[in-house]
Amino acid sequence: MLFYSKGSVDSRLSVEDLREGLREALGKLGARKKVVAIPPDITRLHSQAGILTELVWEYYGDKLSDILPSIGTHVPMTDAEISAMYGKIPKSLFRVHNWRDGFVTLGEVPPDYVREVSEGAVDYAIPIQVDRLVAQGGHDLILSVGQVVPHEVIGMANHNKNVFIGTGGREGINKSHFLGAAYGLERIMGRADTPVKRVLNYGAEHFAKHLSIVYVLTVVDKDETGGIVVRGLFVGDDLECFNLAAELSLKVNFFMLDQPLKKVVVYLDPAEFKSTWLGNKSVYRTRMAIADGGELIVLAPGLKEFGEDGGNDAIIRKYGYAGTPRVLELVKRNDDLKNALGAAAHLIHGSSEGRFSITYCPGRLTKDEIESVNFNYADLGAMMRRYDPAKLKDGMNVLPDGDEVFYVSNPALGLWAHKGRFK
Repeated sequence: MLFYSKGSVDSRLSVEDLREGLREALGKLGARKKVVAIPPDITRLHSQAGILTELVWEYYGDKLSDILPSIGTHVPMTDAEISAMYGKIPKSLFRVHNWRDGFVTLGEVPPDYVREVSEGAVDYAIPIQVDRLVAQGGHDLILSVGQVVPHEVIGMANHNKNVFIGTGGREGINKSHFLGAAYGLERIMGRADTPVKRVLNYGAEHFAKHLSIVYVLTVVDKDETGGIVVRGLFVGDDLECFNLAAELSLKVNFFMLDQPLKKVVVYLDPAEFKSTWLGNKSVYRTRMAIADGGELIVLAPGLKEFGEDGGNDAIIRKYGYAGTPRVLELVKRNDDLKNALGAAAHLIHGSSEGRFSITYCPGRLTKDEIESVNFNYADLGAMMRRYDPAKLKDGMNVLPDGDEVFYVSNPALGLWAHKGRFK
């Protein structure tokens, strides 16, 4: 059922608008005794989920017993990050998800269904898993809060992904990510109906109907000044709210270009992007826009590691970003990759498949480290002087020497493609 729906390409929802919309939606649910909120972590800072979670706390008071950021395989949030994202909410309410052993398996999506929706790309069962607190916490309302935006694994982010992957377990996360990578990144991104989404919908319908999950979804854009603006708020307990949000997101977060781009420069905010695990949004959100033989330059002042998790970091350092055929072959031959399919998927996500060059300009990784994973390296200081984020505007720029670059100030807020590649 849809409890609230408001948004358009021209909407500018203020905090008061969000408060009123949330009150209207939550009021339709009736009184609740014990509520858990599942917002994203600091890597989705611009989602405005932090503000919405604060408004949920304001609405429910002591009935909000737990806040479980959906960190997936990311590192837990620090106290400083919690304060920056969630404002005045007491830190005592926050819990940490353990994706290795802190979850419950609700059921398994059978291999024949996975084979069917993936068109034979993979052939295995996928468990539907959630944090033990979600499954056994005794809550009479589970509020999943987050942003719908084009995504590399599922097509359009959030909704039940926030629950089943964001608070999921190792096997479910790994297998769902590898499903998307094996099926094909460019067949998934920017689409609301994908194999991974169908698998999660199957899980929701067959194994999670006993959980009282309500989705609070935003659509976020940049305005003409470069500031963050909320274009939509959609609240519901089924697919309708997701489909409405996805439809609006494609209008404001998907940028279709007439011609492929020869040079793209992406800036990674150091407060948000500290690893290539996250920073490779610069690669897969722009890959459908970059010309064969083109160049991607990534300005990454906060970059200090490859994987957010020690095990994943070791996998990336061992194999590097090698492209789909090579990674699929490595998975067949190596048990460590077979047991870390999420990392294997990430190796595919971060590759240009040999079509264009990727140059990373890191703040805290060495030239040898960057080149060891098959990226090019350039000095951050020199490249920041040449491609100054303070002077570039989002979109096409022409430098004084005639150099033409397409600039993206935050790859997490969109998807870029040229018409010839997006079919």
